[in-house]
Amino acid sequence: MATASDFTLAELLICACAEVWRGDGEVLATGIGVIPRLAQGLAKLTHSPQLMITDGEAYLTENPVALGAKNHEGRVYAGWMPYARVFDNVWSGRRHALVGPVQIDRWGQANISCVGDFARPKRQLLGLRGFPGNSINHTNSFFVPHHSPRVFVSGEVDVVCSVGYRRERWGSGIRQDFMRLHRIVTDLCVMDFGGPDHAIRVISLHPGVSFDAVQAATGFALVKAADLVETAHPTEEQLAIIRQLDPQNLRSQQIKGNPPGRRA
Repeated sequence: MATASDFTLAELLICACAEVWRGDGEVLATGIGVIPRLAQGLAKLTHSPQLMITDGEAYLTENPVALGAKNHEGRVYAGWMPYARVFDNVWSGRRHALVGPVQIDRWGQANISCVGDFARPKRQLLGLRGFPGNSINHTNSFFVPHHSPRVFVSGEVDVVCSVGYRRERWGSGIRQDFMRLHRIVTDLCVMDFGGPDHAIRVISLHPGVSFDAVQAATGFALVKAADLVETAHPTEEQLAIIRQLDPQNLRSQQIKGNPPGRRA
């Protein structure tokens, strides 16, 4: 498949995010936010047609719903998926969510609740929401649009909303075998948890980004993959699908300045 010669960073990130679901099979793919949602649709229409996705209301759809769509025209429904059935998938482990934490630490613990002391926070955010139950029951990946030490913090996250690989945070008798952290996609690179003792490892660098630049933007030591590569560029087919899923070009508003995918 021909690689595109011109693409934006947002489009590169959509394609990189789509890869988190490759090989998952028939699981519920949930992308939170514009870029993750476009990524789940791209994944279903290319390498992972078995993925289950919803219309954002109460139905499973065979074809992804374009951003901004206002009616049911052109939709092919595969089943009923109200909130109660979403929980059936969550609790049985048949879901892979791509979420956007405000903080992530070296153990993969994530925070969306508040910044600062919980009793007197500097900034109040969403609260824990569904992070605790999701993180102990099914696979999760993270999307970070601005890679910095404020996100990848030097110590533990201010509030542990979702579990990670820190043993001290697991109470005795709690099963850990349903929990899995897969990938982290940022505006600089793609990482996984494949280092020693689940250490966060850089597996690909976006065009024009060095490993040293990623390390400088991270509050803890990273592992460099032995086979570190450049993140795959979008293909013409992928860009055509992205344009189909995002006819209003909302993706151009997700990264400040809508920079090109190739950086100097």
